[in-house]
Amino acid sequence: MKYAFMKEQREHHAVDKMCRWMGVSRSGYYKWLHREPSEQAVRRAHVHAAVVHTFDRFKKRYGAPRIAVELKESGIACSVNHIARLMAESGLKARNGKNFKFFPSANAINYVSDNLLKRDFSAAAPNEKWVSDITYIKLDKGYAYLAVIMDLFSRQIIGWALDATMTTDLICKAFNMAVTRRQVKPGLILHSDRGVQYRSSEYQGLLYDHGIRPSMSRKGNCWDNAAMEAFFARLKVESIYAEPPCNKEQAYASVFEYIELFYNGVRRHSANNYKSPRQHEADYYAQYA
Repeated sequence: MKYAFMKEQREHHAVDKMCRWMGVSRSGYYKWLHREPSEQAVRRAHVHAAVVHTFDRFKKRYGAPRIAVELKESGIACSVNHIARLMAESGLKARNGKNFKFFPSANAINYVSDNLLKRDFSAAAPNEKWVSDITYIKLDKGYAYLAVIMDLFSRQIIGWALDATMTTDLICKAFNMAVTRRQVKPGLILHSDRGVQYRSSEYQGLLYDHGIRPSMSRKGNCWDNAAMEAFFARLKVESIYAEPPCNKEQAYASVFEYIELFYNGVRRHSANNYKSPRQHEADYYAQYA
């Protein structure tokens, strides 16, 4: 389909030029781009995510027949032929023959989510849209890495983790803190960049298990996650740069003080009519509880 091809090539060619080349209208392309996905497309994406997650969960040992059985037992209706087609499209081949070749994680190659957020940083209620990112904090020797999850409704930081390495475990710890603190319902959007940690099978599996819809920024476009960039800028200006930490322990203490004791409960946020994130959510629940 012409529009699908244009979407794949938009990072390399201007939309106006492609419209002229393909003989289509610019308005028609954008109407197609922002259309609501069909029920069939949503189901196909759901099954595809489950296939990739199951393939990695069993360490590339299962082919289409066994993956189909696993999905059926988890309540996902599917056929072996459909699973085989999805695996072929994604380049997934089970480790069950001498022709098997070792590749990076299937998610690291294939699972780059669409940008569902589309720079719309507003939310009508808590737990509709979350955003996440990783930043670094300079120490006397090396760096500490901070992973954060923010609820866009109130800009409250609901999950965070800090460590000396930037691993998948780091973002999973932040995620687990967030889901422990909040009431997660299927359909929630969680936006991030395309970092390899966010494309890992372990992290994608956590999202899948909670019914969360992953969303990712376009390649090399930090403004698609501007709310997180703004938080990190405030954190560093108001805390880290003012009292630079010498080691990981000091960095943790600074981050804890800023997020848990100041930012979430005290700092007035312009997006909340200058109320703190906790107060903004408390006012919402008092009105709609």
